[in-house]
Amino acid sequence: MRIRLLACLAAAVALVASLVSPANAELYHPRQDWLRASTAGLFLHWGMFTAPRHTDCAAWERDVTDGGWTPDYWIDEAKKLGASYVVLTTFHSRLGYARPWPSKIPGSCATQRDFLGELIATGRAKGVRVMLYMTDDPQWHNETGHESLDSAAYSAYKGKPVDLTTRPGFGEYSYDLFDEVMDRYSDLAGFWIDNDNEYWEQHGLYEHIREKRPSWLLSNNNEDTPIMDTVSNEQKTGMTPSYDYPQAVYTPMPRLTEADYKLPTNGDWWYSGGDQAVDFRLSTGRYITNAGSSIKSLMAETAMLNGKFPPQQEAFNNFMASWTQPIKESLQGTEGGGYLYGGLQPGFWNDGAHGVITVKPGARTQYVHVVTRPSTNLVRLRDNGYRVTGVSDLRTGKPMRFAQSGGYLSILDITSWDDYDTVFKVDTAGQQYFYDKSTIKATASSNGSSAANLVDGSYLNYWDAGGQLPVSVTLDLGRKRSTAYLAVHERESSPTYARESFGRAEDSARIKDYRVDASDDGKNWRTVRTGALPSARGVQFIDVGEVHARYLKLEVLNTWSGPQAKPFYRQLALDEIDVAYGYPDPRGEVPLEAESWRNGFEGKATPVWCEACSGTNAVTGLDRGAVVFRDVQATGPSRLQLDTTGPGTLSVSINGAAPITVSAPGAIAAPLTAGANTIKVSGTADLDRIAVAPLPPESYTPRTTLTVQPAGVQWVSPGQQSLKITASLRLDVDDPVDQVSLAPVVPAGWTLEGAPVTAANLRLGQVLSGSWTVTAPAAQAAAIPVTASFTTLGRAKSVSKPVQVKPRPADRVFMREAEDSANDIGDAGVTSCSPCSGGQKVRNIGGSAGAAVTFPDVTAGAAGQYTLYLDFTVNGDRSYFVSVNGGAPTEVKVSGVGNNTPYTTSVPVTLNAGANTIRIGNDRSGAPDLDRISLG
Repeated sequence: MRIRLLACLAAAVALVASLVSPANAELYHPRQDWLRASTAGLFLHWGMFTAPRHTDCAAWERDVTDGGWTPDYWIDEAKKLGASYVVLTTFHSRLGYARPWPSKIPGSCATQRDFLGELIATGRAKGVRVMLYMTDDPQWHNETGHESLDSAAYSAYKGKPVDLTTRPGFGEYSYDLFDEVMDRYSDLAGFWIDNDNEYWEQHGLYEHIREKRPSWLLSNNNEDTPIMDTVSNEQKTGMTPSYDYPQAVYTPMPRLTEADYKLPTNGDWWYSGGDQAVDFRLSTGRYITNAGSSIKSLMAETAMLNGKFPPQQEAFNNFMASWTQPIKESLQGTEGGGYLYGGLQPGFWNDGAHGVITVKPGARTQYVHVVTRPSTNLVRLRDNGYRVTGVSDLRTGKPMRFAQSGGYLSILDITSWDDYDTVFKVDTAGQQYFYDKSTIKATASSNGSSAANLVDGSYLNYWDAGGQLPVSVTLDLGRKRSTAYLAVHERESSPTYARESFGRAEDSARIKDYRVDASDDGKNWRTVRTGALPSARGVQFIDVGEVHARYLKLEVLNTWSGPQAKPFYRQLALDEIDVAYGYPDPRGEVPLEAESWRNGFEGKATPVWCEACSGTNAVTGLDRGAVVFRDVQATGPSRLQLDTTGPGTLSVSINGAAPITVSAPGAIAAPLTAGANTIKVSGTADLDRIAVAPLPPESYTPRTTLTVQPAGVQWVSPGQQSLKITASLRLDVDDPVDQVSLAPVVPAGWTLEGAPVTAANLRLGQVLSGSWTVTAPAAQAAAIPVTASFTTLGRAKSVSKPVQVKPRPADRVFMREAEDSANDIGDAGVTSCSPCSGGQKVRNIGGSAGAAVTFPDVTAGAAGQYTLYLDFTVNGDRSYFVSVNGGAPTEVKVSGVGNNTPYTTSVPVTLNAGANTIRIGNDRSGAPDLDRISLG
């Protein structure tokens, strides 16, 4: 894979725009059919630099052949993984640019044996397609001192000088290789292209491939290029749970999408020695969750010199061959459920459960994949209007007891769990009680011309808010009608939470806080529901109770993304909104329903009809009575969830003890005893049900996003210095926290101006913010942690992020890190760099006007000429263009090796007294990575 994304990847704004709307992409074409029917592929990085590293092409080929390489092995191993295609990655920038075919074009290693041809033929005989990886990148041509590219030989072949170590020269060379491969191998399935080369684009390579091989597939890594069939997403990590790869993918269906990731837990994409472990839990989880989002799992294994995989990878392949066999019908011929293909709601379920849905065409047959099992013996999830007729364990065929009511399916009495994926086959009679969309008219307060897309039944069209927030969508039902809930299909054009990818900040563009109003005449409105939606993939639901109105207005007050993630900030987009007038017909009983005949009812406590409740009833009158749950089984202290029909306060007494006050709906750590317990509930809210589950592990901390500014090392001048710090804490999950406090913690001798900001509690999506001024007695190095503390289920937790302060060197009058939050890094990104001054640097600079770093407020004590020092890393020869206060740019040429060694160069600049603005970029081609700037 690419080690550094170059200029073509730098245009993040254009990238995200294309992800939201791949304007000219062929979303459906017959050449894509085989990949749409696939679940997985095998990614093979194997070449001349596979360990033991070779620098002689003929010697490498001889050792491969003598080692017993055979194409059958790769194809057979791919089939064990359920892979229907192989991507051969030999012409790779870090593997010696070797070509595994007898090429007539000189320029890099080419074998005499036709490894590629043999692999294609074997794959064709066994039903596995082969794609060829092609790199755009010559920058590693001289890695560790060995020159892999032969410019002289290629120049002689072309009859003109061509420097293969430059991007244009390499682009011309590789263009010829594309042509040669197309001429030689008619049965190749297509090209897997690792980003774009300017020469290819200028000379119409992709159009040329389309004309010459119209049936071949084109896939591009990390970019949504409209002419490509597939978008591949590289090695996403940092999700919760870690296996849920789709959370970090933001390519909306039905665009063909891959997730390419390494199966070995550690090490390179290629074999560099050793037998690296494979994390079965992580790898099986990725495989299943990708299938649950119609994403193809392109799994990378590290073939050794002779083609064989190290023992632990072979063992994983053998495991997959047997483990997937009983659930194959849920993975083949299915699509991800909860999206445009229909299906139950995927994601986070009850009691810590997490999983995905796959569906057969038409979604009458569905599969619930429980990848993380709950702490209880039931699974409860939204039914999305499907009336369930039967549930069975797919691995064993055992029929399962289930209940359905209030929009939820509960699968009960589960005693057998698979270690990695418990799969339940769910038979349905289709969806019930949704209004025909042809009877609904949609309008919007912004971008109203596309509002009709919300009710057209097509996921090829959508509505976006045009950057406006708050924004509202009004649904005209044609006449006064009953509404139970809205099913909102948000466009999957953003990740689900705040993260970084290739150094670029990402966040969710989905709905956070909302309000639903109803009206009979479109003029006089009444609020029927307020709340927050989780930032999650798949269909989301807003239950409004039993509302009778002609008009419904969904007002989106804000979205999840903050301004730090510019491409996703205020970028709300919705595919469809369904309006339901009822829930599927109820069936069965869920444990611990408030209205159960097993309970006792004191005073005025009375069961009442409640269609949206889990048993179609709730208990009211708790302000003048109580409901008593008897024989509540537990193993000891537990998490007690109390579901109510609205907000209020409950009083909970356990086994006759003093009552505990609970903000409802909510959860508490309940002092239950092992065996049977009695729970008595009264209060000001109507009670739907309770649920008892083991307490989460002590290590569990609800997911939050803590944003602190300034970010990046703060270089301060001598003497007493003050620094303003701002911070915000956002709760990202529906797991309330209490007793929240947020403040910096200053070192001894420092002063803090401003008190901690506090909140009694935070609920889903809520934010606590504050600002403070810290003052040091003199310039000194310090780490100032900004700490948020809170309790969850009575346990004390905290999260923290430091502000780093260092004294500026005496020979500098100004110094700032490139990654400092005061700067505008445009479409570039921040990445780790351990030898860099602040442990980070800005990468992906150049290639477009947007991929530049702008330093505002560069202060000078007096007008005049200064020396601007640039600290950078680079591999090869590159240039910056430096502009001061909007003036003409000055080119600064630099050279370096390895891209992980900081260098320093300088350029004279003329500054005004006071604040100045310095822009560093390269609008035409890739620039070096930037560590920091300073003035002398």
